Amino acid sequence: MARTPKAADLQDREKSKRLGILAELWPFLRPYRPLLTGAILALVLTASVALVLPLAVRRVVDNFAAEDGAILDQYFGAALLIAALLAVGTGLRYMLVTRLGERVVADIRKAVFDRVIAMSPAFFERLMTGEVLSRITTDTTLILSVISSSVSIALRNLLIFLGGMGLMLITSPKLTGMVLLIVPLVIVPILTLGRRMRILSRENQDWIANSSGNASEALLSVQTVQAFTHEGESRARFADVTERSHDAARRRINTRALMTVIVIFLVFSGVVGVLWMGARDVRAGGMSAGSLVQFVIYSVMVAGAVAALSEIWGELQRAAGATERLVELLQADDPVTDPSAPKPVPRPVKGAIDFEGVRFAYPSRPGTLALDDLNLSIKAGETVALVGPSGAGKTSVIQMIQRFYDPDEGRVTLDGVALSEMARHDFRRDLALVPQDPVIFAASARDNIRFGRLDATDAEVEEAARAAAAYDFISALPDGFDTYVGERGVMLSGGQKQRIAIARAILRDAAVLLLDEATSSLDAESERAVQHAVDAMARTRTTIIVAHRLATVKKADRIIVMDQGRIVAQGTHDSLVSENGLYARLARLQFTDGEVA
Repeated sequence: MARTPKAADLQDREKSKRLGILAELWPFLRPYRPLLTGAILALVLTASVALVLPLAVRRVVDNFAAEDGAILDQYFGAALLIAALLAVGTGLRYMLVTRLGERVVADIRKAVFDRVIAMSPAFFERLMTGEVLSRITTDTTLILSVISSSVSIALRNLLIFLGGMGLMLITSPKLTGMVLLIVPLVIVPILTLGRRMRILSRENQDWIANSSGNASEALLSVQTVQAFTHEGESRARFADVTERSHDAARRRINTRALMTVIVIFLVFSGVVGVLWMGARDVRAGGMSAGSLVQFVIYSVMVAGAVAALSEIWGELQRAAGATERLVELLQADDPVTDPSAPKPVPRPVKGAIDFEGVRFAYPSRPGTLALDDLNLSIKAGETVALVGPSGAGKTSVIQMIQRFYDPDEGRVTLDGVALSEMARHDFRRDLALVPQDPVIFAASARDNIRFGRLDATDAEVEEAARAAAAYDFISALPDGFDTYVGERGVMLSGGQKQRIAIARAILRDAAVLLLDEATSSLDAESERAVQHAVDAMARTRTTIIVAHRLATVKKADRIIVMDQGRIVAQGTHDSLVSENGLYARLARLQFTDGEVA
């Protein structure tokens, strides 16, 4: 289910950060200072040329009745040159700022992805994957619009506003004073409605992210949705989130439209009033017609600049909200981090694993212990099976060995060194995992197996497939090992996906093999073949098997029986059956009386 953004939280964040959050974009702009400098120079050129144009118009108007026509020709020629400079400067500015925007946004997307891909699973307990994707796509698109367009236009209009006001003051201090009386009336609605715009922009973006997360969740589970005939409920839920996003957008648009109406009306009303006063001065001989035309042009330019700035202000509000959301990802704290000076992984890795007084509760369920004072020592090369009812803590053990989470108390060690003292990337290279729900990428069967070791040859990939009883079915695919298996392996059966995942683990050839219900999706024949492969691998490495089907663990060196996060019994299959405890009860449920013994 998509989370609901709280309006109070949104308002608090807007009050605290406001437009200052845009300063967080500077580290991404800094490496491209030459592009930025060129864009600024082109922007100054175009603004300066635009401000010079009314001066030429004044000369033309004041000399319109002159007997010497050569003077007019010179002024019109100068105007044509100014137009050429304006065209070149505008084109150059567009090219530079657009290139800058595309480059910066590409860097932001990579930085956010680089940050998120390394986050521990605890991070994704708080934030849906679809929402992360929305921030990487939708929010960065907003920032692209601002960098490559809005900021450039805003700065150009700001220069025109400041330069135009200065030239207006030189042309007629009296009329300029009248114009300045209008400025406070224009600023008030910009400030008051701008705050409302910030809140609505952030709310709109949050609902868009919720919509994306909702759609992602439903589409990734489309078979389950259809199997339970919940298409209608999924449509209704997505429609509800989308409509809420639309409502927030509608309120934002209405607020921005109201601000635009007020600002433009006040500005152009002032221009009309100033023109009326100027016309009276011309009739009285207080100023020339050319000076009035020059002043009016500057007034229009200044008014247009103010109107443009009021519209761009809204874009900046949206960009501020988008930037804040991206910065949240870039600055998000990961509960699991590498030490500043990690210890080296002991080489060669033997695979001895120890749990020393480990207590752990998932962040989403802090009141329920998944592991409760767990003490477990696994020798190098030993095959250990973890069994017990659902929720006993078996998979939590697997996740702790990979350091997806850190214990709340105690520690987990590999060959005597605490996992928290080593870099995760270093020791995970010596772990191979086959999860209960195998992950199959939208690539070829060969590439999916090679994911276990990217430098493996085709022959090694195919040998791993043979060991996992996957070679025959892969060879029978339309393009053999090069067959595209679809998103999440949609073209494969559950058992075929599992065998590819097992082949991937075999190819990795790691010191520690983690099997989390690795044979749960296999038929009897494939399970037997895979079990032989697992037995062969287990002879030379530490193997930890999580299983509900006890037939797969009977040959383990040691079986650990877990319940409610604790070890309640351990031993071989025969010894545990003879104790007549939890393991014996589980065995009786799965075997006939003859098979139990």
